Amino acid sequence: MSHNLRACVLAVLLVMAAPTAISASEVLPGVSLEPMLELAKANNPEYASMRFERQAAAERVTSAGALPDPKLRVELMDITKGDTRTATIWPNDVGSTRYTLMQDLPWFGKRDLKRDMAAFEANAVTGKVNATWSDLTARIKTLHALRYYHHGNQELVRDMLALMVRLEKVTQVRYANGLAAQQDVIRAQIEQTNVRMELAALDNEGAQMDARLNALLGRPAGAPLADPTGWRALPSAEKLDVFTLQERLRASNPALFEQASRIKVAEAALELAYKNRYPDFNVGLALTQYPGATAPSGNAQHNPGAMMAPPAIGNEWAVMLELNIPLQQASRRAQERESEAMLLAARARQDALANQLLAELADNVAGINAAGKTGLLVATSLLPHAELTFSAALVAYENAKVDFATLLDAQRQIRQARQSQLKSGFETQVRIAEIEKLLGEDL
Repeated sequence: MSHNLRACVLAVLLVMAAPTAISASEVLPGVSLEPMLELAKANNPEYASMRFERQAAAERVTSAGALPDPKLRVELMDITKGDTRTATIWPNDVGSTRYTLMQDLPWFGKRDLKRDMAAFEANAVTGKVNATWSDLTARIKTLHALRYYHHGNQELVRDMLALMVRLEKVTQVRYANGLAAQQDVIRAQIEQTNVRMELAALDNEGAQMDARLNALLGRPAGAPLADPTGWRALPSAEKLDVFTLQERLRASNPALFEQASRIKVAEAALELAYKNRYPDFNVGLALTQYPGATAPSGNAQHNPGAMMAPPAIGNEWAVMLELNIPLQQASRRAQERESEAMLLAARARQDALANQLLAELADNVAGINAAGKTGLLVATSLLPHAELTFSAALVAYENAKVDFATLLDAQRQIRQARQSQLKSGFETQVRIAEIEKLLGEDL
């Protein structure tokens, strides 16, 4: 193959491979939150099962208000022809055959109440579906923030490792010049080993986080994920007003919506219990056939000598009305009291749930405020002072004015300050995710 041809083939292969690599990097989840939520909505099995339950509950509404199937009864009467022949079940050979068509009819309004109860149950399942989605999104948001927090910790540990390598070189130079003890060099090497061990532990924790996140996204546990690029944008202070959030919670919380639907179910059940004081009906239409019956001709009574008409089938029609007699009043009153108690219990559960959710909301708002104050103090006071302390300690160590332990302590203060800054950001992200879970919607 000539050199020019080989170059052309290589160029074509590079062009074909480039879009694949770019597209693969584009679809890899983990960078931002929105694509992961879309992936979870499509693939998460728990959320899928709840959607199917909602579909099943919606289908029950139609059947709940439907009439029961009619009944057809066939009765063969006098199957032995007055004991003149052996028994038979052939309709033309028995004394008579009765066909009865019956339909059960509940008391007026009972079907509508049953249909309403099924519709309210479907609404309750819808609330449960929304609550499942809110919980799922909160877990994904928390893991997304935790992965960025973990990524930040890894960067801090790597920076610390680089610094310890630098300090080891400083101690070696000072030891070679007789300005430091050998223990300083050994201490710097031990610190490097400890940092490398910590970095290995962080890598293991990162793999566990990725496995949990992939499970929520409906992906294999070992599927690759991209590194997160930053925190989610924080909402404005107006959106975090506790009184505004309380009103939004009462209006849109999925669990409260579900409980409100349960109350409506209990109200309809109580009304249905009152309706059970009245009887249900059963109506029917019956046809009795007499095979082999004879019918005289129209002129037989005026002309006795006239010939008889050929055999004919005689028919009898009947209508039927049946109703149950509601005599068991003690049982019905007990059912009514049961329904009343269930309604009161549902309302009490709603009040208890609202109190619990409002308390959690206030706790999360307070947590956001505390995390914000902590982050501000770290950024404006603690971290600058720690950096100044380390710079001064490093200069002093190089001039033999402080020992190596003092230098390490100053370095740890910088790391602790940066970790506190990361932790306050992570705490804020988790609190926001919890508030959005309580609201059932994004801030």
